[in-house]
Amino acid sequence: MQLTTQQTDIALLLQDFDIEMEKLLKDWNAPGFGVGIVEQDKLVFAQGYGYRDYEEKLPFTSKTLFPIASNTKLFTAIAAGMLVEEGKLTWDKPIRDAVPTIRFYNNELNNTVTLRDMLAHRTGITRHDSMWYKQDSLTRKDVFDRIQYMKPEVSLREAYIYNNNMYTAVGYIIELLSGKTWEEFVCKRIFQPLSMHSTIYSIAEMLKQSDYGVPFTEKRESNEIYKIPYYEETDAIAPCGAIISNIEEMSHWLAALMNDGTYIGKQVIPENILKATIEPGMVLPNVLGETRGWWELLNPVYGMGRKTASYRGHLLTYHGGAIDGFHSQMSFLPQNKLGVIVFTIGDHCSLLTDIITYNVYERLLGLTQTPWSDRWLNVRLKAKQADKEARSKAATDRVSNTTPSHSLADYVGEYAHPVYGILKIEIKNSELQFNLGRIQLPLTHFHYDRFDTPDDELYGKESVNFLTNPQGDVNKVVMSIDEAEATFTRQAEILDSQLLTQLAGTYKTPTEGKLQVVLKDDNFLYLVFPGETESKLIPYKNLTFQNEKFSDNMFEFVMDNGQVKALKSREPSGEYVYLRILY
Repeated sequence: MQLTTQQTDIALLLQDFDIEMEKLLKDWNAPGFGVGIVEQDKLVFAQGYGYRDYEEKLPFTSKTLFPIASNTKLFTAIAAGMLVEEGKLTWDKPIRDAVPTIRFYNNELNNTVTLRDMLAHRTGITRHDSMWYKQDSLTRKDVFDRIQYMKPEVSLREAYIYNNNMYTAVGYIIELLSGKTWEEFVCKRIFQPLSMHSTIYSIAEMLKQSDYGVPFTEKRESNEIYKIPYYEETDAIAPCGAIISNIEEMSHWLAALMNDGTYIGKQVIPENILKATIEPGMVLPNVLGETRGWWELLNPVYGMGRKTASYRGHLLTYHGGAIDGFHSQMSFLPQNKLGVIVFTIGDHCSLLTDIITYNVYERLLGLTQTPWSDRWLNVRLKAKQADKEARSKAATDRVSNTTPSHSLADYVGEYAHPVYGILKIEIKNSELQFNLGRIQLPLTHFHYDRFDTPDDELYGKESVNFLTNPQGDVNKVVMSIDEAEATFTRQAEILDSQLLTQLAGTYKTPTEGKLQVVLKDDNFLYLVFPGETESKLIPYKNLTFQNEKFSDNMFEFVMDNGQVKALKSREPSGEYVYLRILY
């Protein structure tokens, strides 16, 4: 193939590049990676190194399909921007003006959170990724509805806190306002005009093709490379990370971004949208400079779906993507119209996306090479050794010779959390089993009412602590998850509406007063004393209910020959009987 002038110039600047990439493969024990370079509006370099399938020794090519993970986010931000251009959304007015059904944790957020806040990771709400990770029954609407239970960690716009769920919610908003699913909207408005005909959304679709990446990574305790499962549960959270593409087609995307939204002479993306997504939305700290003294990347800020920073005096816009075994980096220099695509297989060598990106820019800009690989390889090897030593010292705080407070059968059940959903505790092979979505691991007794999973190679170690209520029954599970400690509560028994209707009515107190038991539209009974706030009754066992406000206050309905005769109230100070009044 005859090289163009652009390609010839690039080739000269990339002398010995292949040799250096082969060295990176060896130094980082990397299964494989691909590199693409876009200049002006053309893909002028595309090369794979190592293997797209390490086991089968299949080469990495420019057509290798690859999950780009969070590099999906800019597609979602731009799709939302198209609705802004149509007047259906605004960047900086409360999102509830356009979408009244969205709910946040409190009224302050309800009244102030904007589309830009959601896309710039500045809502103050933490990630809660375990809500969707390995959960295949979750829907996009479920994520949208659960935002109201996500308590903010800091005030709105106070700090940059990365949040995948906000992008999922925006994807659902695109569906609500356009009448098309996020997938349909992005395909029609972005993929098709950019000739991204091989770009898809699911692993199942990818596996039907002939050229695709296979996830491998390195064992924790050795240098062994092993195959890991694909992350396939992307339906619910697709707008934050489901796109699968290749270097050739991502170069079309990069060319449009670099040329004010035009591709092959056609305006595909309105220029105003691109300007909005690159505008600084949230300042990020200079982590590398402040912690390691590496100041090449300076003053990063997040826009919407991408960051900008100064790299050795050159304006850089970029974003990474990561999901089980696959890591990507999309970036370009706006003032130089140079862009770099890097796809890397292997969680242990994810930093190659940065290392290779900076290596390419320094070559193309005529800068001296920064020893990024040496720096990060030193960090990686030290971290691997430190992690190994740390695991060898686990359980030093274990209290010996303790036993669980209950039989194993008493811990079995379904425990619910408003954000994370259902944690199932079962018995399998005479031991407890931890089931959160598709993550299923055995639980062994640690001490008292704490049980731990094994330190799994893929999922790490989970530690759950069971709590009992004042009646002595196991009713809660507490565990550290994502950025905080979460409490899962044993699911209440679901009672038949007909029975609840029968229990509702008027009861007489021992002092001849009256109280009401009311069945409301939420299918829960409420205790109503005149002049007092009502109390919700949570089904406990059979005809016994627990006062939602006070767990040591129980109510038991007494029935005789199918008729409700009385209501007993038990609390630490004693028992009271309220007789049923029949009219």
